[in-house]
Amino acid sequence: MSETAILVGASSSWARALVKISPYTFSAIGIAISIGVSVLGAAWGIYITGSSLIGAAIKAPRITSKNLISVIFCEAVAIYGVIVAIILQTKLESVPASQTYAPESLRAGYAIFASGIIVGFANLVCGLCVGIIGSSCALSDAQNSSLFVKILVIEIFGSALGLFGVIVGIIMSAQATWPTNA
Repeated sequence: MSETAILVGASSSWARALVKISPYTFSAIGIAISIGVSVLGAAWGIYITGSSLIGAAIKAPRITSKNLISVIFCEAVAIYGVIVAIILQTKLESVPASQTYAPESLRAGYAIFASGIIVGFANLVCGLCVGIIGSSCALSDAQNSSLFVKILVIEIFGSALGLFGVIVGIIMSAQATWPTNA
C-alpha cells in the first residue's frame, strides 16, 4: 500500500510536471517574457518621464525638446527586448520526436527560458530606473538648466542596466544546444 502512495506522489510532483512540459514551450515563454516585459518596462518608464516632462514644461517650455532624450532611452529598453527575442528565436531548432525530452533538449529549453526571464526583468527595472531619472531630469531642468547634463550622465548609467541584462541573456542562451537530427 505504501509503494502505491509513493508512486502516486512521484507521478504528481512538480518536478515530474516540469520535465513533461515541452522544452519548446519553455523556449516560447522565455521569448515572450523577453519582449513583453521589456516593452512593459519601456512603457512604464515613458509614462513616468512623460508625465513629469509635460508638467514641468508648463513652467519652462524650453525643456520639452531636449528632455525627449529620456523618452528615447526608455524606448531603447524595448528595442533591447526585441533584439534578444530575435536572437533567442534563432536558437530554436527542430529535433526528432524521440529526442524532444532528451536532457540536451530540456537544457536548451530551460536556457532560452532563463535568458528570456533575465532580459525581460532586467529591462523592466531598467525602464523604471530610466523613467524615474528622466522624470527628475525634467523637473530639475525646469528649475535650473545647468543640471541637465549632470543628470543625463546618471541616466546613461541607469540605461546600462538594460545592456547588462542583454549581455547576461546572450551568455545564458549560448547554453541552448539542441540534439542533432542524426
